[in-house]
Amino acid sequence: MAASKSNLRSSCSFPNLLLSCLNFTLFILSVTSLVPTVLLRTPPTSMGMAFLMISGISILSSFVGFYSQLTHLCFITHVSLLLASLVAQLLGTLALFTKERSTMSLIKSPRDPREAKLLVRLECGVLMAMLMMQVLVLVMSCVVQSCWVREYEGLEAEREAMTKKRSRRIAKVQEESMENAAKIAEVKAKELDEKMKNKYGQWVKTSEFEG
Repeated sequence: MAASKSNLRSSCSFPNLLLSCLNFTLFILSVTSLVPTVLLRTPPTSMGMAFLMISGISILSSFVGFYSQLTHLCFITHVSLLLASLVAQLLGTLALFTKERSTMSLIKSPRDPREAKLLVRLECGVLMAMLMMQVLVLVMSCVVQSCWVREYEGLEAEREAMTKKRSRRIAKVQEESMENAAKIAEVKAKELDEKMKNKYGQWVKTSEFEG
């Protein structure tokens, strides 16, 4: 049982480490995605705010992912944020990739058109990288969660086995105690019987002698 438990933990350690690296990379990409939007226009327009919200959701999902890894909690919240971030990143990437000119007109950047176009394409590239990283984080989160579930089930099985073993030991001790008590009672009964026989025999002999 201990060997299987150690094997399970070692099998979960690599996915857990990989998930941490992916979460950290996603966090870096999410922070990086803020830069082109801020450089395009400050304060941003409604379109710029939409891209900032996409980055913000991704950053939040990274933080929740780190917290989920540390506490083994908030898995559903983390997955929900990942899915919401995936949808937002997909829409943002499609908007920048397929409708670049209309997106640039909605951003209303005061910069040089070439520079603005470069920043928009940079934002599109970062969003695509975030999208792929988000998919990897989602997959690895599910893998790590399944490892945690198996580990928890293993601990519960081990605890149940220890409880049964302890119950058997207690039952065995109680049985031995009852057997010992029965033997002691039997020995005492025999001793009492012998004493009564000896005493009765002496009384009979004395009565015969007096008669």
